[in-house]
Amino acid sequence: MSETSPPGKNKAIITYITFVGLLISMSMNSNEKHPFATAHIKNMFGIVLLWICAIVFDKYINLLLGQLFYWTSIVLLIYSMFRAITNKKPGLPYLSDWFDKWFKFLD
Repeated sequence: MSETSPPGKNKAIITYITFVGLLISMSMNSNEKHPFATAHIKNMFGIVLLWICAIVFDKYINLLLGQLFYWTSIVLLIYSMFRAITNKKPGLPYLSDWFDKWFKFLD
């Protein structure tokens, strides 16, 4: 039983390769939109925002909370990349639905 890859899988995987990968996949997806890639781009955009919050919290508010956000964003990034590789839409509990609603401008 062979499972075919959804259109835009390569874009979705590139999305999770640092912040630069997010920018590259956004650029690639701007010409020919793929729903699978768009969902992962929105997901990574949210993870990057969480990562930026982690830096701000770590530097200015609370070291422990900043570290918690940082490691949470790393775990979410790895989990989301695994879901992209295995041809699944992003499925972060609660967050993926919120990211989809908040980041409509990435459609």
